[in-house]
Amino acid sequence: MFEKLQRLGKAFMIPIAVLPIAGLLLGIGAAFTNPVMVETYGLTNILGDGTFLYYVLSTMSAIGSIVFSNLPLIFAVGIASGLALQEKGAAGLSAAIAFLVMHVIISTILGFLGHTPETTSVDYFLTKGLDSVEAAKQANVFGYELGIFTVKIGVLGGIIVGLLVAFLANKYYDKRLPDALSFFSGVRFIPIISVLSISVIGAIIPFIWPYIHIGISTFSEFFGRTGPIGIFFYGSLMRLLNIFGLHHAIYPLFWYTSLGGEMEVAGKLVQGGQAIFFAQLADPAVTKFSAEATKYFTGGYLPMMFGLPAAALAMYKTAENKNKKVVGGLLFSAALTSFLTGITEPIEFTFLFVAPILYVIHAILEGISYAVLYALDVSVGVTFSRGIIDFTLFGLLQGNAKTNYIWILILGLPTAIIYYYTFKILILKMNLKTPGRGEDAENKLYTKKDALLKEIDIEEVISALGGRENLTDVDACITRLRVTVKDIDKVASDSVWKDELKAKGVFKKGKGVQVIYGALAEVLKNEINKIK
Repeated sequence: MFEKLQRLGKAFMIPIAVLPIAGLLLGIGAAFTNPVMVETYGLTNILGDGTFLYYVLSTMSAIGSIVFSNLPLIFAVGIASGLALQEKGAAGLSAAIAFLVMHVIISTILGFLGHTPETTSVDYFLTKGLDSVEAAKQANVFGYELGIFTVKIGVLGGIIVGLLVAFLANKYYDKRLPDALSFFSGVRFIPIISVLSISVIGAIIPFIWPYIHIGISTFSEFFGRTGPIGIFFYGSLMRLLNIFGLHHAIYPLFWYTSLGGEMEVAGKLVQGGQAIFFAQLADPAVTKFSAEATKYFTGGYLPMMFGLPAAALAMYKTAENKNKKVVGGLLFSAALTSFLTGITEPIEFTFLFVAPILYVIHAILEGISYAVLYALDVSVGVTFSRGIIDFTLFGLLQGNAKTNYIWILILGLPTAIIYYYTFKILILKMNLKTPGRGEDAENKLYTKKDALLKEIDIEEVISALGGRENLTDVDACITRLRVTVKDIDKVASDSVWKDELKAKGVFKKGKGVQVIYGALAEVLKNEINKIK
């Protein structure tokens, strides 16, 4: 299960990786073409309708918007190609075809069942005696995908297609057919079997999805009714899952599917927290972003921009004097990374293994941050993570009236103080071996690619993984080398990785191995794949 979730999380990151640039384009474009902002700051002659910059910024906004409008297809292709071990291109193409076929079949069967745009509208259900809430729920089951009338299965439909096509591609990429049909053997068989298989699923979905959709809506409402308490557990759980890199397999369900709620924006039903935010961002008629949508990510701003940098300061202050010069620059670099970009693992993995109690406290504090900002109706969006860049684009530039961003600034200093003194007191009272403390303390962070690469022998890394013949798949995320091996027993012990190969930590489960190398992980992945 660990191995499969690891690979699934990696596959999720492929489509998610295109979203930051799309979000930036949409954020900048929407912010600087917003009529209220243009008029407020007297920029009509520069950014007003008809100016050159207006056309450029409107185009940027349109580019970003089209990406978020087609997330289901993007996820289908991205997951299929990401999980396919062979013939990734064929898997991606097959997923695109299968996605279209699935929705066409759903649309056809809906027609057979008498479901049309006219018979699935709110007004129609009201004539059948349903109250306005129930009529809206029933109508929300149906909608359009790439111009096809279908059920609103959204990104979940893309995930289903991606998983199915990846499974079929891995199973049949070398399939041999009888001589008379040999042309369709191997890679050409992947789109054929994908279309046949998704046709069965597409024929079933219209009969079961309405009930599933209503169930998910009810569950989401229940989760929302738990208010800040439910969001506290969500925030803490995501931070704890980050240890194993499994959060990538969970949060996209809340960000991009109906599990994260659904809302009508500009006349279209939008599903998922982040998708709702960017739909509202693209709609000039929206005067306040929905905190119900942003509650699944806004809470990260306080710990990422203020909390962890303060924790880094606490580790610096508690380091031995002789080591402060060494660890100071490294901790400052990691703190600045967290503040600017929201990438926190360089700091987190500095204390996770030597002082796990600090990580537990960090997870609890992050959960509290999620709960408090949600309770205060703060609705600042994100692209990839929650640093000052995203805060500026989706908070400051959007205005406090739309986002309530002021609470992040007000609570920033108290958050920093809490993190600083909590970490400092625990480090001193429990004598925790954070960077710069103790004779054998590690006085480095794993963010210096060039220096570390000189210290690590790629052949030794491969040997520690059991040798070339033991490697099935080698990949990496931002901070982790992710490897699937044939025999986990051949993988070196934790002490070898930490003492000899400069790793910050290692996780082994089933046939999956994750080695934490910070920003060096991607470099190591490429080097290993060159010579394995």
